[in-house]
Amino acid sequence: MNTPPLPESPDENPVAGPGSAARGARLLPQARIGGLIPWVIAILIALVVIAAAGGLALRNLADNARTDLAAAITVQVIEANPDLRDQRGQETVAVLKGIDLVRAVRLVPQDELAALLEPWLGEGATSGDVPIPVLVDVELSRRAAPADIAAITAALEAKVPGARVDAQSDWLRPVYRALAALQWLALGLIALIALATAAAVWLASRNALAQHRETVEIIHLLGGTDGQITMLFLKTVLREAAFGALLGTLLGLAAVWMLGQQFAALDSGMAGGGGLDAADWLVIAAIPLAGVLLALATARMTIALALRDML
Repeated sequence: MNTPPLPESPDENPVAGPGSAARGARLLPQARIGGLIPWVIAILIALVVIAAAGGLALRNLADNARTDLAAAITVQVIEANPDLRDQRGQETVAVLKGIDLVRAVRLVPQDELAALLEPWLGEGATSGDVPIPVLVDVELSRRAAPADIAAITAALEAKVPGARVDAQSDWLRPVYRALAALQWLALGLIALIALATAAAVWLASRNALAQHRETVEIIHLLGGTDGQITMLFLKTVLREAAFGALLGTLLGLAAVWMLGQQFAALDSGMAGGGGLDAADWLVIAAIPLAGVLLALATARMTIALALRDML
């Protein structure tokens, strides 16, 4: 490679002095920094958007279910005698209505219970051969503490033999734990994708600097600083990272929308509690910005360290 002659005066220096960054950009070819890197960033950002949306939806689902069920209990009264069964049901309702914490009481009809049990018991659910317990749904005025459940249980046991109180939130405790584990899994996936993005940008930046090593050395001889050279590379990083982040966000949002349509088709009250609110969408909107900032920070550190080794 033929080295161009050095300028005879500072005014002829194409790098140093005012506007040096723009003149250095003309010396440095504006090639793509990493070929497939924008597409890699797009795929990684799309995965982050999907993982983040899933984690936020699971959090909302668990919070809504916990809120709805924390103020509800179910009372069962096991009684084989059909005549006494109806009497026990009315006694249970009367006791519950006399408790200040209770807001609403609903005695579930036997026909409705039989319909619920029929898929498992078949004709035995309606034949009368299988004793169906009395079931009472109770809505409380606030979230029930263990002491509140104990007080309601004591009041019922004193008046209604065989009464049993179940906190509805206890039934879903294993589900809550599973949802929490999935949320941590989504967070771990996001962290791994962030590391993968940083590694991809690091490799691409070192490769781009190696391809233009001779040009960078010439710029150094002409008086260009490491900061000016770094800025020339960062412009390309910013352009390609922004393109990849935008494309990845669109792909991720499309996937989230399709998944949302599938869950909406279930027409389930529990699944409906997993919708995203305005704050969640702001978090998702910040993902491409965070991806671009991560790419710029990684590229800046990589190029700065590589330039220092070149001296």
